[in-house]
Amino acid sequence: MAAKNGLACLLNENPFAGINGSGKLNNWTLATDEGVQLLKPSSLSNATDNSDAFPVVMAALVSGIDKHGDLLHAAVASPGNDFRLGAHEATPIVMSTYLGDDMTKYLRKFMKGESALYTPSTTELSFGVASIAPIEVPAEDCNCTSPLAYSGDRFQFRAVGSSQNVSLVNTVLNTLTAEGFKVISDRVEAGEEVADVARDLLKTHFKCIYNGNCYGQMWPAIAHEKGIWQIECGVEALQCLSAEKNTQLFSQMGVLSPEECKAREEVLLEHYSGTVEIECRVMVDMINQHVIPSARNSGIDKWVSDLQEEVARLEQDLVEMRRVRAPNEKAKLARKLRLETMEDIRMVCDTTEALVPAQYWTLATYRELLFLDTHRT
Repeated sequence: MAAKNGLACLLNENPFAGINGSGKLNNWTLATDEGVQLLKPSSLSNATDNSDAFPVVMAALVSGIDKHGDLLHAAVASPGNDFRLGAHEATPIVMSTYLGDDMTKYLRKFMKGESALYTPSTTELSFGVASIAPIEVPAEDCNCTSPLAYSGDRFQFRAVGSSQNVSLVNTVLNTLTAEGFKVISDRVEAGEEVADVARDLLKTHFKCIYNGNCYGQMWPAIAHEKGIWQIECGVEALQCLSAEKNTQLFSQMGVLSPEECKAREEVLLEHYSGTVEIECRVMVDMINQHVIPSARNSGIDKWVSDLQEEVARLEQDLVEMRRVRAPNEKAKLARKLRLETMEDIRMVCDTTEALVPAQYWTLATYRELLFLDTHRT
């Protein structure tokens, strides 16, 4: 579609300084082969004639999200997403889930032993036009600040980066849900009542449900006290793929063997390092071929020497990164290079751009990039 309209599609989570990041909304739901939607209360209740069936499904999901938030982060880990998550209007690194006030109240009542059919409240939606009457819509809303938000009949995983394939994301969601179903099934077959098992799981894992503003400055501290998963960087999250609890999860569910988990971890770490290396080499070329000549032609010699020093710094960091053989250690160096060194040098280049007259600047300016409609060529 971009090509048809004479544009370029940039699959980069944060291509411009100070501009909101770019991500994907992964809409995920569950249904039987007969079309019963497990995440739609009315569909499930009608099919089972049991109002407690839906809380059982939610118990399996909530327990999986709470236990495996590290895997959810690993599934969306990338250099670009390390820039985006927790900033630029993107979801934070805290792996909580949003269920909405109506659903949360309903599950709390279920935990107290009250059984009832879930019926969300409604609100009036006005179109702002006198000739069109307002309509009643479900009050459920998708909390855009939450990484994993329930929105009526599905979940939206909002932490996926724009450059990422969603296959691993959905593999993780499917696997943690399957494990939740297995836990409930095993306990019921051992003699427990299914509603009691669901209530126990909800009470144990309810802490990962948060309906507030996940962008709030106090939320990470609150989440830490509650014990909700929040991993600081994608490199650390990727290393969770070979953690014992996760290899056991994938192995028991028949999805991946421990060896396959380790292999995927190493490949993703190498991909992380390789992406950063490519970007760093491009940055060196752009500075040498465009930024330095533009500064020299403008007569700002001090900036020329500063930029040459920064290029030497980038090249030295690349040499050090290439010397490291272990994928995890190389990825750690790559993250520091991408989020610290390259970010610092990018600020030097941006300052240079502001000083160089337009006729000497050979790269597209921010103004040209951000306002294409007023800068036709």
